[in-house]
Amino acid sequence: MTDFERKVYQIIVNMHLYGKNPTLNDLKRKTGKSEEDIRAVVKSLMFKGALKWDKNSNKWRI
Repeated sequence: MTDFERKVYQIIVNMHLYGKNPTLNDLKRKTGKSEEDIRAVVKSLMFKGALKWDKNSNKWRI
C-alpha cells in the first residue's frame, strides 16, 4: 500500500470502529486531497481486497 492508501484505509477503519461511515467530504477534510484522488485510492483498495462495500447495509466491510 502507498502512504495515501494506508491513510485513507486507516481513516475508514477508525471511523468504522466508532460506528460511523465516512463520507467523501470527511475523507477530503481529513486527507486534504481532491475528490478524484480519494476515489482513485478507494477503488484501488477495493481492487486489492482491503475494502468491500456492502450494498445492503451501506457500510464498509473491512
